[in-house]
Formats: sequence, C-alpha cells, structure tokens
Amino acid sequence: MSKVTVNTMLNEREFSLETGRFAKLADGAVMVRHGDTMVLVTVCANAEPKTDIDFLPMTIEYREKMSAAGKIPGGFFKREGKPSDKEILSARLIDRPIRPMFEKGWYNETQIVASVYSADSDIDPDVMGTTGASAALMLGGFPFEGPVSEVKIAKIADTYIVNPTYSQLAESELEITVAGTDDSLVMVEGVSKEISEDTFLEAIAFAHDQIRVLNQLQRDLVAQAGTKPKKEIKATEVDSELFAAISDACREPIKKQIRTTSTKEIRKEQFKEIRTATIEKINQQFAVREEFAGVNLESIVKKVVSSIEKEEMREMILQDGIRLDGRSTTQVRPITIETAVLPRPHGSALFTRGETQSLTTITLGTKTDEQMIDGLMPTFDRRFMLHYNFPPFSVGEAGRMTGTSRREVGHGNLAERALQYFIPDATEFPYTIRVLSDILESNGSSSMATVCAGSLAMMDAGVPIKKAVSGIAMGLIKEGDRVAILSDILGDEDHLGDMDFKVAGSKDGITACQMDMKIQGLSFETMKTALLQAKEGRMHILNEMNKALDTHRPELSPYAPSLTTIMIPVEYIGAVIGSGGENIRAMTKETNTEISIEDDGKVVIAAMSKESADEVVRRIKLITTPPTEGTIYLATVKEVREGLGAIVEFLPKTKGLLHLSQIQWEPYENVGDVLKVGEKVEVKLVEIQSDGKFRLSRKILFPKPEGYVEPERRPRPPQGDRNDRNDRNDRRPYDNRRGR
Repeated sequence: MSKVTVNTMLNEREFSLETGRFAKLADGAVMVRHGDTMVLVTVCANAEPKTDIDFLPMTIEYREKMSAAGKIPGGFFKREGKPSDKEILSARLIDRPIRPMFEKGWYNETQIVASVYSADSDIDPDVMGTTGASAALMLGGFPFEGPVSEVKIAKIADTYIVNPTYSQLAESELEITVAGTDDSLVMVEGVSKEISEDTFLEAIAFAHDQIRVLNQLQRDLVAQAGTKPKKEIKATEVDSELFAAISDACREPIKKQIRTTSTKEIRKEQFKEIRTATIEKINQQFAVREEFAGVNLESIVKKVVSSIEKEEMREMILQDGIRLDGRSTTQVRPITIETAVLPRPHGSALFTRGETQSLTTITLGTKTDEQMIDGLMPTFDRRFMLHYNFPPFSVGEAGRMTGTSRREVGHGNLAERALQYFIPDATEFPYTIRVLSDILESNGSSSMATVCAGSLAMMDAGVPIKKAVSGIAMGLIKEGDRVAILSDILGDEDHLGDMDFKVAGSKDGITACQMDMKIQGLSFETMKTALLQAKEGRMHILNEMNKALDTHRPELSPYAPSLTTIMIPVEYIGAVIGSGGENIRAMTKETNTEISIEDDGKVVIAAMSKESADEVVRRIKLITTPPTEGTIYLATVKEVREGLGAIVEFLPKTKGLLHLSQIQWEPYENVGDVLKVGEKVEVKLVEIQSDGKFRLSRKILFPKPEGYVEPERRPRPPQGDRNDRNDRNDRRPYDNRRGR
C-alpha cells in the first residue's frame, strides 16, 4: 500500500490521517497528526476466534514515549515502565467508544495500540487515538460499524473550541470529550465548572458537528487507500429445536422471578436454580440423542437462559415500567448516611444507597505530601487526590487482589473530577487532601456513591468545600422506538441495559459526567431527556446528604496536622534554611514539625501541637528580624576564651561576645567551668555598639543574688590606646592564644 494522507483544519491547526508509511505489517495502521502531536494507532487480530467465550476479547494500549516531548524518563531505569494513570485513562477513552461498534459475534482476540511519538506542547494527544483506531479498523477490514470519531470541547466566554490547547483549557469553563457516529453519540466524558444542562447540551451538539467532519475524513482515507478483505465472523447458531426447548423450560420461571421484588443475592440464587433445573431437563431430552453427542449442552443452556433473562427484564421495564427491585423508572433507592464513623482518620463517611456502599476517609497532609506528576508536559504537583478501591468481596466474590485495575483508575478519576472544582485554594486551606473510597458493597454506580461519600467525608474532616456534590447513574432500555430511561441503575440493569450515564454536580450545575453506550449510539433528544431526569435524581440525593451534614465542621480532627502560615522577607529565605539546610533540619527535628518554604517567602509549619508551631514561629522570627537591643536569644556557644568570656552565635551567622563579667552572678574560676562549646544558652542583647559589635548578657536573665555588690568597673580606654596596663591584662589570654 502506498502512502495516503488526508487532512482538515481543527482549532486553526492541520489535522491529518496517514496510512501506508508506518507499521505496514499490522492489520491496520494510521498516523494521526494534529499540529506537531503525532499518534500512531495500530490494530492486529488473531485469525481464529476464541471458542470458549461470548464477549469481544479486545485490549487497548496507549503509551506516551517521553522522547516525544524531548524528555528522558525519571527513575533508576530511565525507560518507560508500566502505564501511568494518564495513559490508562487515555486507553479507556479509546476502548469505550470503539468496543460497541463491533458486530456481534466477533470473538477473535484483538489489540489496538496507540503510541505517542511526537508531543506538541499545546495539544494533548489523548483524544486522537479513537479516530485513528476507527480508521485503522476500517482499513483492516474488521467487522466494525464505523467510522466513529472523538473530539474534546472547551468553552471560553460564549465560544466553543474543538481540540483546545492546554492554555485554552486553563481558561475554559468545561472540558468535555465526545465520541460518536454521524447519527448518534457513543461516549461522553468531561469535567465542568457547574454548567447548566443547556450548556452541556450545546457543547455536545457542537462536538457532534466536529465529529461528522472527522468521520468524513476517515471515509476519504479509506476511499483512497482501499481496505483489506472483509474479516468474517464465524457465527455458531443454536439449533432451533434446542433453543425452543430451553425457552419453554425457563421463560415462565424467569418471568415470575423478575417480577418478585428481591435483593441482588436472592436474585442471583434464584437464577442459578432456574439454570440448574433447565440444564437437567435439557440433558434428559437431548444428551441421549446422537446428533447432540459431543455438544456442550450446559454451556449452550447458560447462554440461552442469560439471553432470555435479558429479554424478559427489558420487556418488563418497557411494558410495565417496573424494575427488578420493584422501583419505578425515576425512583432512587433508599439512602442512609453516617459521618465520623472512624475515630482516627481525619474525616470519614459511610454512604449507602440500596446495595451500594462506600466507606470514604480523608487524610490531610502537608506540602511534602503532594504528588509529583511527570509526563509529556512539564512536571507539576497535585494537592488533591482521590483513590477508589473495588475489592472482590464488594460483589460477594473471592478474587485476587493485585495492583490497581484500570476500572479503579477510571472510576476514581471520574469522582475526583466531580469534586475538584470545590476544593478550597491553598491560600485558604493549605493542606494536601487525599480521599480514599473503599467500596464495601456494589450493586450499581459505586463511582457516584464515591462522589457523595467523598463530599460528606471532606465536610466531616472540616475541609471548607464550597458546596456539597452528589452523583447519579442513569440507564437506558431501547427496543426500536420504545425507550425507558432509568434513574439510579442496578448492576443487573447496567449489565443487561444499553447505557451507563453518570452525572455529578452541585445544586447549581454539573461538574462531571461519563456516558458509555452498549448499543451503537444515542440520539441527542434521548440524551437531553436522560440529563433532565438525572438532575431530578441528583437533587433528591443532595437533599438526603444535607439532612446528614449540610456544611463542613468548624474544627479539624485532633489527629490532623495543624498548619501555621507566616510570611518572611524573600532575602531571609537562605538564612532560615541555613547552610546545607542545617537550620531548617534542626528546627524540624527539635520541634517535631514539618516546614516548607516557597519562593515568595511563604512558610507553612505543620505541627501536632500549638506549642511546637509557636516555637518554630519564634525561631524563624528571630532569624528574620534584625538584632534588636533588649531581645532575648537562644545562642550557641562557639568558642570559650579564658580571661575574656565566650563567643556565642545568637542568630545565624551573627556572633557576639558574652563577656566573662556577664556570664553569671556567682563567682567562678574558669569560663570553661560554666560554658561548654556547643551548649545553648539564653542571652540578652544589651547593646549594639557603634562599631557594630554586640554586647550580650546571660546573668541579666537571672535574679540578682541578695546582697550582691557590683564590682567597680574601670573606664574603658580611648579607642586605639594600648598603653593602659589593665587593658593589656584583659587582652593577654586572647593574645596568648594567638601565640603572642
């Protein structure tokens, strides 16, 4: 295949698709370019299908080469390793719109790899992979009902922007990623600053227009480059007599079961009993027949029974408006909320909605707890993090608990984006905040439970978040022209339904959303209806949350670090830190605190007690305040000079003489008997002399002994007069030390 390139303009930059030059041995390969950002997307599939599965065995890998941005990876190995959270989230942006576009029955193992080889400092490559994957699949002759394209939308003032630059995103009130065909929407994901439903729909409509442009670009590429031979689906039909027998055996019990209100565990057990009874009956009828010898009847029965369960559940919802747990299509499950459920975490909340439960905790940390993010863009720090865990016991199963799954990364990111707009600025609340959601029970929409529990837990921790945030998951059942939109979906409704549409926000607007389709697209009107129904459910949940806790607690947990912020002159930053950090290390060690100093002179002190913080503030103020007569300092003895006194450092790099007459009231033989090098003593700055020297006193800090008589002091000789004998005697020990 010769090189073919097609292009258009997006956001005043050229957007192009190229094939025939890179990775020619792959089934399909497309280089997507926008500005100077380039992503190579390849598709490969095994020739034979897997025979023991009934799902699409597809994996998506997205990798950012650090060389794309002219950077060398950090760490010891200096090479890319496991995918970062950003790479996992970008891979999910490809997977979710591409997967539902495959024809049913494609069970060949398929892999899509998107590799970023050039990274423009203005353009994020994350949404380019889906368009490239769709084009590569069509070029490879896959049973793929594309094209499908993906764009990112921003809004600045009243103007919508497609595939915005990083600087444009920083100014935007929304960031929404949309994927779709010419006629329908396949995926939506985004974050926004409390936008209205109307603004959300406007952004989606604008995105859909841009999607059609990229879909046509893909068609142009395929028309010029041609496609490989069509890959056929090797479908296996169930024998009609066998299918009818299975249906007769299980349909009526299934109809009866789904119309009986029950819990998830009871339904699971009842369906298991129906399948077992059906398998026994079918074995009696067909296992003895020669034409079914060697046929795995049990596997066929399970598949057919599952399909009938899906069919009957959907029909019940569409015809009767009744769901598996007896609710109407708009009803939200019962909600219970508890806060302050754990004594030691800095904040906690237990949010239960039906059979979905999140136990969420808050940890408040310091500047040193921020997470450094190193990727294609310049390194930056995160002070707000949300982590989501989905252990196998939450669905009543035993399973391996290894690393964080891609699903956990994706659900945690959605909840984090829903809450992040309301996190107070560091100048108002200088803590690093970690939200940890552990899903203890799961039967639908655990990510939205995390949003609710996270909002409540932060209020419980005393985080002054601006508003409460709730979330709800919407479902869809669609058969022809019949449509039912479901509020607060169950796990079974998610599995057997056609849509999972999550919407989160405050009482004043949407802050995050995520929509995944299992059928090929969603009309604009259906999305509008779902969005308005989601708003009603979200408001209901917010009202329940406000009954439990409607504002943040006035005080932080006694186990949270106390942060004290002061400002110091920029020119004193070095003095506070000290040579090689000796001053700040000593302060943190001796006061058991953490101290961070920023370039503008802001000092944040984290301490577990007010006394420790006050001590650090005192020491820093001493360092940053010029020597002042009458001030008491904690000085360090640097030298002991017999016959003269001691040289002490009472401020960093500032020394003075503690004369032997000012050490103590009581008589003593030698200075070394009273003071030792390295000892810390309190002294008072008595006088700053005209020559800039400092006269210090220790004894003045102690009460004068009763009956004490001050020895007569001889007048100080004129400056430079070395003929006075007493003056020479005073200097003798110092001169002798120098060998004079």
